[in-house]
Amino acid sequence: MRFLHTADWHLGRIFHGLHLTEDQAYVLNELVALAVEAKVDAILIAGDIYDRAVPPTQAVNLLDETLSLLIQKHNIPVIMIAGNHDNPARLGFGKKLLAESRLFIYGTPVLGTQPVILEDKTGPVYFAPFTYTEPPEAAVLSGETISLHEDALAWQLRDMAPFIPAQARKVALAHVFLTGSEESPDSERPLSIGGTTTVSADYFKSFNYTALGHLHACQQAGNTIRYSGSLLKYSFNEVNQTKGIHIVDLDASGNCSVETIFLKPRHELAVLKGTFADLLNKPQLEAQTNYLQIILEDDAPILDAKYRLESVYPHILHLEYTRLQAATKDTNTTSAQRKLGPLELFSAFFQQVTERSLTEPEQALLQETVNALDTA
Repeated sequence: MRFLHTADWHLGRIFHGLHLTEDQAYVLNELVALAVEAKVDAILIAGDIYDRAVPPTQAVNLLDETLSLLIQKHNIPVIMIAGNHDNPARLGFGKKLLAESRLFIYGTPVLGTQPVILEDKTGPVYFAPFTYTEPPEAAVLSGETISLHEDALAWQLRDMAPFIPAQARKVALAHVFLTGSEESPDSERPLSIGGTTTVSADYFKSFNYTALGHLHACQQAGNTIRYSGSLLKYSFNEVNQTKGIHIVDLDASGNCSVETIFLKPRHELAVLKGTFADLLNKPQLEAQTNYLQIILEDDAPILDAKYRLESVYPHILHLEYTRLQAATKDTNTTSAQRKLGPLELFSAFFQQVTERSLTEPEQALLQETVNALDTA
């Protein structure tokens, strides 16, 4: 059996004020094309389908269009679970009816959750969906004392075990933070505040493959326990990451081979550093189509810097000054960081606008004006 593993779509994401729906639609069309070309037997989506509990209409429509393409047009079944960004009840609305169309949604955790069984030429494959579950939810459902995410997962495994034959080929879907994995703190929401949120990879050792979501970097804990990573780069800290999907082949004996295919986004993310003059007068042409974070290394603020740089780089999402930020953070040298007075502020402003310094007579006149205002 061949299936595609993806996760962390975060539909409806707003990134530095920019709605990413068009970018997400672009890369999802690419994902659908890859699935069709690879002739996959199923699509697995391991949580965080939406970016927030109440997604915008555009995000809901995009999910509807994508699932319709996969299931109705290309006859590819889809199995998806809720992540910590999703509202499980909303995501799971109509799940019994939709299952008849081979859209299998696992939102709110329930007792006695059963796997999805898909057949290939050599027999059944059991897909075990472990939807994201907070420890208090698991405690109420199980009647056990559960305070950790690891305990919640252990209970879910025990709850589903009776429905999966011991020698069956089996694939897990889970939205968890594996111990020792790499996180992207600016891109991922913590699973909880306080407590231990990580789980051991040992819980998934009995599965032939484990399709994980939550962490946005493509990574693995051995060949058969993998994160696909997020659909797009959702933080400038992720500029060096490559985003993609896994195509997994499961043979008759339960052995897996995995191919990672990287996606080509509508706009890449990039970070440019330099002085304002260098970035403006020596443009980096390859960055002009990218979504950019600009880090200016000038000693003083530049008037209308973002607006002026946009004539060269039209997709600037964030601009900051590295030296000014460093000075602000140095709280131990406040005596050396004297506050600029009106004369100095206006002098800097005048020089930026006119590209010349104030003459001595102009400085004297300005000083007289400032003094008059102070005594008024």
